[in-house]
Amino acid sequence: MKTLTINGTVRKDKGSKDAKTLRQSGSIPCVLYGGKEQVLFSVTENQFVKLLYTPDAYLVNLELDGKTVKAIVQDSQFDKISDKVTHVDFMEAVPGKALNVKIPVITHGSPPGVKKGGKLAVKIRRLSVKGLVDDIPDQINLDVASLDLGQSIKVRDMKFEKIQFLDPANAAIVAVKMTREAELPAATPGAAAPGAAAAAPAAGAPAAAAPAAAKKDEKPAAKK
Repeated sequence: MKTLTINGTVRKDKGSKDAKTLRQSGSIPCVLYGGKEQVLFSVTENQFVKLLYTPDAYLVNLELDGKTVKAIVQDSQFDKISDKVTHVDFMEAVPGKALNVKIPVITHGSPPGVKKGGKLAVKIRRLSVKGLVDDIPDQINLDVASLDLGQSIKVRDMKFEKIQFLDPANAAIVAVKMTREAELPAATPGAAAPGAAAAAPAAGAPAAAAPAAAKKDEKPAAKK
């Protein structure tokens, strides 16, 4: 995984009032779980730009009052109006202990189904995986060059020996969806215009009888 260093300050005070004061001063309250003890600390807001506003997954080197701890972001909360980060939970990367991480999906190749008018849809942009921090890749690379119309790559198709995928096995990660253009048959040269077939008699049906022609030699009926 990619690494990123963040400097934090261990919090002496706790509670919502202290957290509010931190946010007003440009710092974000954070919590570190997973180690021997829970640690409350704060980080200046600008340090989260690269960590949270990106699809990449990072292993974070947390510098807390002179002590370095390796961790990953477990959860983050944002303000509903301003979309600014308001709280971040970190999980300590303990040697030999598996972590749950979401890693980005990157597609490669040009599917033949797209050339036929279909559309490539990425349904899961970040896959949830479980594994040791040293075994977790930066991203999942998917080769979509063989996908035809209606075909997909599902979670169960992933083959990685040292990590476990946590999303439903039958969930599609990427798929080539049918579009209206792909469903319409190509026009055949010389084909009859729509509706022309309705005017023609059905195959094998008797032709409509033509109006009987008046007989020239027929004499009018005699008057009584």
